[in-house]
Amino acid sequence: MNRTIILIFSFALLTSCGRNAYLFSSFREPATAGLRLAYSYDGYRWKDFDTTFLKPMIDDKVMRDPSIARGPDGTYHLVFTSAWKGNRSFGYASSTDLVHWSEQKSIPVMQNEPTAVNVWAPELFYNEEKREFIIIWASTIPFRFPKGEEDEDNNHRIYYITTNDFKTFSETKLFLDPGFSVIDCEIIKRGKNDYVLVLKDNTRPNRNIKVAFANNPLGPYSKASEAFTPNFSEGPTVAKVGDEYLIYYDQYRDISFGAMKTKDFKTFTDVSKEVSLPPGHKHGTIFPVSKKDLRHLIKKVKSSQ
Repeated sequence: MNRTIILIFSFALLTSCGRNAYLFSSFREPATAGLRLAYSYDGYRWKDFDTTFLKPMIDDKVMRDPSIARGPDGTYHLVFTSAWKGNRSFGYASSTDLVHWSEQKSIPVMQNEPTAVNVWAPELFYNEEKREFIIIWASTIPFRFPKGEEDEDNNHRIYYITTNDFKTFSETKLFLDPGFSVIDCEIIKRGKNDYVLVLKDNTRPNRNIKVAFANNPLGPYSKASEAFTPNFSEGPTVAKVGDEYLIYYDQYRDISFGAMKTKDFKTFTDVSKEVSLPPGHKHGTIFPVSKKDLRHLIKKVKSSQ
């Protein structure tokens, strides 16, 4: 390979590495206004669109913990917590441009569990090998599992369904029982047969973020790691920036966001002072978009204001 070809190849590689920007789905308390989005070109500094993209219209008419993932056909899929307690469903809507949305639907995933207390923080993951989405969430079924200091109605485990069209869904099954109350999970694919689960240990007094590993997105996952965030942390989401991962988490007691940087999910560096997020931003999911699509979205939003 001659020098010219090497230079062309190197340039193409560098440009392809810089094609992605990032969107961060969000909401604001008291969660009745609806879907918010923040954007970033570097994964560290975030700006708010200063608009609501979708107002909640189903169940308790709240939209918490919005998770967005893009399918292979370019469609954006949104799932969200649609009620605080007393509901056995989560919300769903789809969009091709993040501006115009389908009719919202309530997806009843715990209807066969009459004592289920809640359905919290649904999270999307697209399984390329099986060409289907995995949706995971936290629910409490009192007296089903051993518990620590938390109340029976706060003893969560993670459940899941799969779908390839968001019209028909698999049977609800248990996804994760780590031996303690767990919420706010996100599946990360690092490579072939290499998956990381970022999770919140919701037990008292912990309430912090840990990780587990598996060779299949549905597990089984390894024993959870030691915590790598302070207590009172929740809602982790991950952005891959270069060859590193940024794990954002909501420090809800301090009303701020923290971030940890890692390459291997075993050693972590606190980079909370290097990131900036819009005031009031609450946890959702970070997902990559092209810079071209982001510029187009910014233009659309500005023209509609």
